[in-house]
Amino acid sequence: MTALNTKLWRDLQSLWTQVLTIAVVVAIGVAGFVGMFSVHESLKNARDNFYRDNRMADVFIRIQRAPLQLQARLRALPGVADVQLNVVHDAQLALPDAQAPVTGRFVGLELARVHAQRQGINALTLRSGRWPEPGRALEAVVNERFALARQLQPGDQVQAILNGQLQTVHLVGTVITPEYVFASRGGAPDDKSFGVWWIDHQRMAHVFDMQGAFNQSFFRVHQSANKPQVTAQLITQIDGLLSPYGTRGAMRQDQLISARIVNDELSQMKVMGTVLPAIFLAVSVFILNGVIGRQVATQRQQMAALKALGYPDRRIGWHYMGLALAISGLGLLVGLLLSQWIGRSMLGLYGEVFRLAHLDYTTTPWLVAAAMALVLAAAAAGTWRAIRAVVRLRPAVAMQAPAPDRYRPSLIERLRLDRPVGAGALMVIRHIERRPWRALFTVTGIALAVALQISGAFWLDAIDHIVDVQYRQVLRGDVVVHFQQALAPSVQQDLQRLPGVVHAEVQRSEAVRLHAGGRNDEGVLLGLAQGARLTRVIDAHQGPVPMPPHGLVLSALLAKQLRVQPGEPIEVEFLMGRQHRAHVQVAAIVHTLIGKQAFMDLDALHRLAREGAGVTEASLQVDPLAMPAFWQAVKRAPVIVSVLDKASSLAGFQETTSRNMGVFSTVLSLFAVAMAVGIVYNAARISLSERAWELASLRVLGMTRAEVSVLLLAPLTAELLLALPLGAVCGWALASWLMHLMSSENIDFPVIIAPDTYAWAALMVLAAGLVSALLVRRKIDRLDLVAVLKVRE
Repeated sequence: MTALNTKLWRDLQSLWTQVLTIAVVVAIGVAGFVGMFSVHESLKNARDNFYRDNRMADVFIRIQRAPLQLQARLRALPGVADVQLNVVHDAQLALPDAQAPVTGRFVGLELARVHAQRQGINALTLRSGRWPEPGRALEAVVNERFALARQLQPGDQVQAILNGQLQTVHLVGTVITPEYVFASRGGAPDDKSFGVWWIDHQRMAHVFDMQGAFNQSFFRVHQSANKPQVTAQLITQIDGLLSPYGTRGAMRQDQLISARIVNDELSQMKVMGTVLPAIFLAVSVFILNGVIGRQVATQRQQMAALKALGYPDRRIGWHYMGLALAISGLGLLVGLLLSQWIGRSMLGLYGEVFRLAHLDYTTTPWLVAAAMALVLAAAAAGTWRAIRAVVRLRPAVAMQAPAPDRYRPSLIERLRLDRPVGAGALMVIRHIERRPWRALFTVTGIALAVALQISGAFWLDAIDHIVDVQYRQVLRGDVVVHFQQALAPSVQQDLQRLPGVVHAEVQRSEAVRLHAGGRNDEGVLLGLAQGARLTRVIDAHQGPVPMPPHGLVLSALLAKQLRVQPGEPIEVEFLMGRQHRAHVQVAAIVHTLIGKQAFMDLDALHRLAREGAGVTEASLQVDPLAMPAFWQAVKRAPVIVSVLDKASSLAGFQETTSRNMGVFSTVLSLFAVAMAVGIVYNAARISLSERAWELASLRVLGMTRAEVSVLLLAPLTAELLLALPLGAVCGWALASWLMHLMSSENIDFPVIIAPDTYAWAALMVLAAGLVSALLVRRKIDRLDLVAVLKVRE
């Protein structure tokens, strides 16, 4: 072992606490980068393989009713590789363990093709049980997540109201399919209240009076270099061919709810895997620069002796680079191990949300190589200044004590404002002003730790805000029922007579395409009665918005897509029913949280639709004590095709979303605390090494350990206090930036940060600073006064 290697090992031993804290910061950055991108690649590969193996459709379309004779014309469209027609309907389910009815989506399944293992588009993968058999019994397979949530097993029986008839459905197996990787009606997790059931296609067509007809179609597009362009052209042709039969328009694969949610998660992981590790690695550069720079400053005579003995500048420079690489290498190793835990834990959470055939965690070599390159770059950036100082240092100059810094009165002294300031405070001000860059970096680093705490915890505040707005302000009723077809408004009196119903309000929902200035977009137009109080339009910034008697109220997302302002005209194209177009004025724009929506007065919508007065759903307020009798009555109502129970929907949303966000927030908070400890502790240790002679002299002159500790830690305390308000601002900015990077065309979440979040972030960082100060205080107490005073300055 050479002399420099021996010295390197001794330096690592003497700096072991600083080495550990820096390595932890590097490890967190590496773990975040490798873990997040490994989960991204694992989930993306699992999705792509599942889509490919099960022939995921490229284009989807739902129709009211179209004849099967159109299949030949659809198959002949340019670019079509395969087409599949199907029958799909929602229905009520009565489960043994569910008091409230559950919504089931029933889908036709070609049993002959399944048993011949020749499934077409969106093939099913059997997970348990067997496939249905044609016969007298109505057998079905159900999506696996619903079966697990409801603890259903092959052999169980459920009751379903199919087209007004009570049927017994025999569950024979569970499946997964690329179409329903995430099974949901509106994008929120609702595994307990929504399930997808596949039954014999012939039986499906017979029960729902769809013989010789279909209401859903899938398309596969030929693989080609210009597939996106071909797909866009095909969608235009499909819409033109099927629009007379009532359709909301064809959708690309990535527009499907299930695929869109997976894509949003993949995009968010890329953002989190880029932004957060970059912060930690940047902080590690700052800490390394301070530690290595101070190490060079305290070893001037050793460097002079080595140079005098013939060691070249390159060898000595590589020695300090080796010190940085050893610290960063330890962080890299720990980070790669930590990434396995982070990645597998996150993938386990995604495995509970998404149903894919094979979801295995893998770390690709390029990720490890990229992490190594980033760590090397951080180490080089952190030691470049110190290495340059070593190279420039001449032996004769290094043998002498360094020239003392040139001090001058501080700004507060030059302005003659120092008289009211005590001696201790004046020393703090001088210390910060004479090392402004170090103070700036320390304050910025601590502020970033506070910002990370806030950006990790604000998601929980956002969820609470969503729950408050959607479930307490928008949906003020207890139950929303959807009808099989549009009914007369007098159904409100029938609903009012159901057991326990205190108040009922009917409303109308229409699938529309809105046109403005050559732009168009699909959405849902909801008609609400004047003075409706169970379902309201809520602006996230302004609160309840009264429904104008005339004109259209647009969500901000839809208005942004169409580039319209209040008072401008807009064309409404009704996609179902009479399928006509009508012009109306934009009355207001509201900032809703989710979805592209439009709202209108119910009577005005009746006139605009030109189909008479018809309602499609209703909100109900129900006496909690009468809920059992109410649910029994609903289960006997054949006109009600699906039900939203607000209590169970809210419970499912909070159980899934709050748990996942809680885990993410906790992990990020721990990382932020670790970063704060690393910054504060290393700043204090560097300051201690610089001022050791000064502190020892003061001790000899009679000052106590506590008084000396105050002199050392007071500047750091001031920097910590300065960082807290800056961190609050940075936390809001970082949360806003992350929300902007992860935003999509269907989400309009405001950045909501509760005061408690700011307070907890500040307290956590203050606690980390206190722990770091106590650790350094122990070093001060153990200071060898004789050894320190022997050092020649």
